[in-house]
Amino acid sequence: MSAETQRTGEQEYEGGLRKVARVVLLDPEDRILLLHGHEPDDPADDWWFTPGGGLEGAETRQEAALRELAEETGITEVELGPVLWRRRCSFPFAGRRWDQDEWYFLARTTQTATAATGLTELERRSVAGARWWTCQELTRAHETVYPTRLAELLRTLLDEGPPAGPVTLDAEIV
Repeated sequence: MSAETQRTGEQEYEGGLRKVARVVLLDPEDRILLLHGHEPDDPADDWWFTPGGGLEGAETRQEAALRELAEETGITEVELGPVLWRRRCSFPFAGRRWDQDEWYFLARTTQTATAATGLTELERRSVAGARWWTCQELTRAHETVYPTRLAELLRTLLDEGPPAGPVTLDAEIV
């Protein structure tokens, strides 16, 4: 670990940012899997987001992406592809502020049944389920989705394929 990296609980931080790996998981029909989350004490304060979470110990981002996907969805039969996007974000959740450096990996699967069998206690209180979305459904959605431009990003990905290198998205502060 570098001098800038410190261990806090099971999450690894660098420069004050929680290092996170997320998965843009597509099925054979090019639908994207999103999780439905909410504040633990207020299910009405809800949003949709990609599977993923913080690195544990000496994990690589790739290892964390696959572990988180398995824990949150039960899906293990995936082809992990390149990093599509990178984003810094800051948001309140469960009584604290989360400052994150997120990397979004492309992955494909034919396994579409989900089972969230490895959720943490906080995730059990704040994740209400999962759903496969078409790009069109995502574009028309009135729900809150993170990252906020996900429908546009997904359309570009499906039309043009993965970018030559990770695209840095605008920082999001909620």
